[in-house]
Amino acid sequence: MSVYQPLSDRLRPQTLEEYVGQTHLLGTNRALSKMLASQRLHSMVFWGPPGVGKTTLARLIAKQSGLQFISLSAVLDGVKEVRAAVEQAKLHRQQFQQGTLLFVDEVHRFNKAQQDAFLPFVEDGTFIFIGATTENPSFELNNALLSRAKVYVLRMLDEDELAQVLQRAIVLLEQDLSSGTEVKVEIDNAAQQMLIDAADGDARRLLNSLEQAMDFAEYEVISEELGRVILTMEHCKEVLHQGVRRFDKGGEAFYDQISALHKSIRGSDANAALYWLVRMLDGGADPRYLARRLIRMASEEIGNADPKALQVAVNAAEAYERLGSPEGDLALAHAASYLAVAPKSNAVYMAYKSVLADIREHGSHEVPLHLRNAPTKLMAELNYGEGYRYAHDEPEAFAAGECYFPEEMAEKDYYQPNERGLEIKIAAKMRHLQQLNQQAIYKRRK
Repeated sequence: MSVYQPLSDRLRPQTLEEYVGQTHLLGTNRALSKMLASQRLHSMVFWGPPGVGKTTLARLIAKQSGLQFISLSAVLDGVKEVRAAVEQAKLHRQQFQQGTLLFVDEVHRFNKAQQDAFLPFVEDGTFIFIGATTENPSFELNNALLSRAKVYVLRMLDEDELAQVLQRAIVLLEQDLSSGTEVKVEIDNAAQQMLIDAADGDARRLLNSLEQAMDFAEYEVISEELGRVILTMEHCKEVLHQGVRRFDKGGEAFYDQISALHKSIRGSDANAALYWLVRMLDGGADPRYLARRLIRMASEEIGNADPKALQVAVNAAEAYERLGSPEGDLALAHAASYLAVAPKSNAVYMAYKSVLADIREHGSHEVPLHLRNAPTKLMAELNYGEGYRYAHDEPEAFAAGECYFPEEMAEKDYYQPNERGLEIKIAAKMRHLQQLNQQAIYKRRK
């Protein structure tokens, strides 16, 4: 009885000529092509999303360079396995005078001690190290390891590259199905496009979906010598479900897409804001998290230029709580588009950060006596509240010349409204009040 081997494994390229994608690294005069041509290998980290060929490329580099290939998984292995790999590399060099390429998948899952275990053997040439990660190496890998390994970014496969993989897979499937009778696999254009769209740049996902869809395909006998397997869009729908877009709720893709949404709203591009919001919802992002981010954007990016923006964002979050998905998703889209076209001001956000910096630098100043309440006789005897001017009793309900800052610090203009939206009027009002203050101080000095 033969052991089942996934289609993605059976289709794994055996030569670099069969490898699909990453032309920015493997094309003529590109970095990895030049390295392989010179045979001057160095340790590397392959950073990219799942299913783009990180493991396969490491295997092919070892094969073309005449190196023993040892593979570890940071999910399953630890320091013990690393030490065993080191001993195997040393023994292999002694017995066969052949070097070793040590490949570590999901290397970001190793802790600092485990990552440090590689360093002496990378430096003394015991093996060439290649780590693969879906996470940003700047955040997930030790600086010591990064300084000894060059990072190469692998990109998700485009539609043409996925179509190449699909055609190669169909040829292999035809060979599998042919046993005395030639079999042709036919896939209509709509089904092919559906599989490619669902793969979202991931060749492994494409092949897994194709293999599963083949279980629903229809077999026709054309003649004694020829059979035909027809794969349609309806067959593909049997294995494809919602939420197939590339999305990692806690990883690099998550933060990249949040960043894109935030910057689209800041840049007043409603169309792009809707694209990133819906893409994240489609990929499985928590709508409540997105609602919280929209509320923050309303204050951080819009502020007093349009105070209604905060109300819209809060209302959208409340609407989602009442409706849930998918109905409540529309409320979030409503808010995102409103925030994008609203006038922008980060004046409150910048003022908040400036005040916070001052507080942390200068500590806690005492509240001036005239600003303190005096609800008890003792507090009144200690002059709490003495000299306080009740603004509503003053002209324009403004106590011109009054100071509300701690006595130990000078008054500062933290909040500087922009000339956009409602802040145009706010800025004008603040300038007027400042003039009244200056006039009152001038009269006091005379």
